[in-house]
Amino acid sequence: MQAVDLRYRKNLQPRTDTQFLFAETHPNSYFALVALSEAAGSKVDVAKVQPLFNALNKELKATDMGRELAQRMEASGITAVGKTAPLFTQNNAVGKPVVLPDFKGKVVLVEFWASWCSPCRAENPNLVKQYQTYKDKGFDIISVSLDNVKERWLEAIEKDGLAWTHVSDLKGWNNEVGRLYGVRAVPASFLVDAQGKIIGNGLRGEPLNKKLAEIFNQ
Repeated sequence: MQAVDLRYRKNLQPRTDTQFLFAETHPNSYFALVALSEAAGSKVDVAKVQPLFNALNKELKATDMGRELAQRMEASGITAVGKTAPLFTQNNAVGKPVVLPDFKGKVVLVEFWASWCSPCRAENPNLVKQYQTYKDKGFDIISVSLDNVKERWLEAIEKDGLAWTHVSDLKGWNNEVGRLYGVRAVPASFLVDAQGKIIGNGLRGEPLNKKLAEIFNQ
């Protein structure tokens, strides 16, 4: 698997470079926007992407994809480690609003996932274990689902035994919290401290376990 991943990443870079070049040389083409959006990825290099985005014609920037990319660039700055976690409100499965500030005073993992996401489901047993280990010490989880079918979302919660807070607007990739946080792939996560500051992102598996042990076992 490591060898395959290495070959994949080696082949991916020339593709990304070509996409950036196409965006630079075809600022009036819709496919320039598509290429730029794909090349930017989930962790946007704003210094590189912003000038190319600014050079696109205004009609392209006004499209939903253009607005989403602009939001992703903004999110890359406001969701960095050390920043205050962007505030949000979203309904849980019974329609009750869940507000991030209600969790202030706890260490909270804002976890983006979906029922159809195999890596997300594979990580769930570890999240269950960490939640059970630290929930009485001030740890909590808010899972934001990028599902668009409520029944599948609820079935996955029950099947995986996820006993924490769950929210979704059932808009799939257009989930408002997902767009606010610049999420383009799942699983994605942001670890927020008791004061509301982001202290980790993309943590799962053993890196997440070590970080939680560091926080709660001092």
